[in-house]
Amino acid sequence: MKLLKQCSYCVMLAVILLLLPSCAKKDKIPDTPLEINGLQFVERVQNTYATQFAIDRYSDHYSVVHTAEGISYLFVPKDKKVPENLNTDIKILYTPVENVYMPATAVMGLFDALECGKSVRFTGTKADGWYIDYPKKALENGDMLYAGKYSQPDYELLLSESCKLAIESTMIEHTPDVREKLEELGITVFVDYSSYENHPLGRCEWIKVYGEMLNQSTQAEKLFNIQYDKVSSIQNKNTDKTVVYFYLNSAGQVIVRKADDYISKMIEIAGGKNIFSDLDSEHFSSVTMEFEQFYTTAKNTDILIYNSNISGEMNSIKELTEKNSLFADFKAVKEHQVWCTHNNLYQESMKLGDIIADFNHIFTDTTKDYPPKFLYSLD
Repeated sequence: MKLLKQCSYCVMLAVILLLLPSCAKKDKIPDTPLEINGLQFVERVQNTYATQFAIDRYSDHYSVVHTAEGISYLFVPKDKKVPENLNTDIKILYTPVENVYMPATAVMGLFDALECGKSVRFTGTKADGWYIDYPKKALENGDMLYAGKYSQPDYELLLSESCKLAIESTMIEHTPDVREKLEELGITVFVDYSSYENHPLGRCEWIKVYGEMLNQSTQAEKLFNIQYDKVSSIQNKNTDKTVVYFYLNSAGQVIVRKADDYISKMIEIAGGKNIFSDLDSEHFSSVTMEFEQFYTTAKNTDILIYNSNISGEMNSIKELTEKNSLFADFKAVKEHQVWCTHNNLYQESMKLGDIIADFNHIFTDTTKDYPPKFLYSLD
């Protein structure tokens, strides 16, 4: 019996470790540019918030992108040659990239913002899982193909159409055999580390990386500046409004965001205060609690925001109170200050400034003049 319990514990621990995102900061970006035979270093692009990548530009439109994983990628214009005597550790990508396999859903919003969705031929998400128009329509009309999720790619399909690049989220770290297989087949794996950025706009700033990949660096800079300007006008203006961002699981438990989670930081930037700011969870971005604990702490919160990403969108406050009748006692319910996110909120990675602005208009009661695009009020 004791041995059985030990084995069960080991299995549970293995499952938990598999599901955990990697939380250690991987700050392996070189401080100085690489010396590349035949190329002259021009500049290192200045990042405003992002810390998990660096872009070094060279003569003749070559560039090198360093990521926090400790890997450097040389971007070579399609009409140019790979420099001689190049360090074998550097990965090569020809730009603009095409026939991309993209299991990293957050990156699609950046490609879409650059109007380069056609560069993505394969996705790891089926049509019914997309809330961004382009990939949903492209899958439906055959311009884009489903090639399996990140852990089970359709290698035969990828090879049949000469896929040379897979853009992955950090979830690929949990399936090293898949990554190795892709590389063996000649498909370069590029891992997006935007989820490691401390500031929400650091995630948006990754558009500069993809602008470099797609020969759209000028447009990428403009798009980032638009989001930067939206946030600059409202940042650090406290509204004194207390906020809870949450959803209910099938067991009736409540899942809320940690204070250092990027959604909580967006709420803070918008002038709100996460009422659960003292919650700690070493590995996860959210914390699960019993409803009684949630009720005690959140009953007098000014604003409730329901996260539709997991359990789906709600239509009314009645629907919320049907999940638990105690919601009727909440201040925010009585004062009709309950909001729900649209399903597309998590896939619109290039609209984080707009989402922060939406939060701010809710907190400042200016939604009549500035109707939110990513949230809606529950009647």
